Amino acid sequence: MNVADLLAEVTTGPVVKRAITNHSVLNEAYAYGSAFSRGMRIDLKGVTILLISGTASIDEQGNTVHVGDLRAQLRRTFDNITGLLASEGATWHDIVRTTCYLRDIERDYKEFNEERAAFYKEQGLDPLPASTGIQAILCRPDLLVEIEAIAMFRRETPAE
Repeated sequence: MNVADLLAEVTTGPVVKRAITNHSVLNEAYAYGSAFSRGMRIDLKGVTILLISGTASIDEQGNTVHVGDLRAQLRRTFDNITGLLASEGATWHDIVRTTCYLRDIERDYKEFNEERAAFYKEQGLDPLPASTGIQAILCRPDLLVEIEAIAMFRRETPAE
């Protein structure tokens, strides 16, 4: 498919999208009074895009876990994102971009970056995703980190 065909596909008709979730790692945001999808799946001709909402150290019941422990919160956040990716047949190898929000970037960035680098190494990521780190007031006072992600992938379809 050439660029003109892809643009024609994208610019005609509705974009097919649906909410994604994985209750085995993370509950729905509305379960604790918020109003957003854990992520959106967008299917274009031959390409799937996953937009993962800001994800944090939240358990299956909607509780913050690992209060006060940045490294443990970050690992739970990675586990939650991994579960959301897996629910759509994707992995960290499909992540093209992350935005990382830290409650206190000056205090926590070194630890955050060490833990992120270790996780990415465990995943065997090369190249690494594009990323931005931002200091922010997060939605809960006990959260130290939140990450949103974009994944893009193509899966072979059976011959027609």
